Amino acid sequence: MGKEMQGLVAIVTGGASGIGAAIADRLQNSGAAVAVLDLNPVNLPDGQLGLACDVSDDASVRAAIDAVASRLGRLDIVINNAGIGAQGTVEDNDDDEWHRAWDINVVGMVRVSRAALPLLRKSASAAVVNTCSVAATAGLPQRALYSATKGAVLSLTQAMAADHLREGIRVNCVSPGTADTPWVGRLLDAALDPAAERLALNARQPHGRLVTADEVAGAVAYLASPRSGSTTGTSIAVDGGMQALRLRPAGQ
Repeated sequence: MGKEMQGLVAIVTGGASGIGAAIADRLQNSGAAVAVLDLNPVNLPDGQLGLACDVSDDASVRAAIDAVASRLGRLDIVINNAGIGAQGTVEDNDDDEWHRAWDINVVGMVRVSRAALPLLRKSASAAVVNTCSVAATAGLPQRALYSATKGAVLSLTQAMAADHLREGIRVNCVSPGTADTPWVGRLLDAALDPAAERLALNARQPHGRLVTADEVAGAVAYLASPRSGSTTGTSIAVDGGMQALRLRPAGQ
């Protein structure tokens, strides 16, 4: 793997597990110094800086960004990955849960980006990558709240890209399909028939399986890299064709 991010500093929110951990590893392997901002930043690989951070709390976010600046000296790449899942129709979650998911999944990205902007403006390779979802653009059952937050992330990404392009800051997002993450694993474990539920999730994606965290990390690394200097305001789908393809059933 090339070292195109050598000398750059990256933060990954929610970077201690799942997709976030895969992203942190990929950026580190590309040469970046990586700070993991997480509620519980433990058991990290050697060389990654773990900082406790609650993206729903502005003071916590600002303290973490200040620590990155103090300990690593700069900030070039922001990966807004922290988020929570939600199930149900519009009837199934009360106002408190709507506010909680919105506060973490959307306003959390705002808090981190807002705190990071003064440092990003000093970088010649500034990039922000937000974790979105195929749920932003495809109607999925039992995902009303989650889909609403991810639709907002997509729009936020485009607006941020327009606002900060002439400051030299690129802003993009990745939109995974159903990924093999700890959260999805917990959903499967809670299903009446976990094996049947996994088969259904696999079949929903045209390539016939769940997306891997490493596949998402590869797309994030591309968008974060200085090599993608002409890519901004876009979303890369990592969904096995779920959004764009309309295949016939297998065997037909």
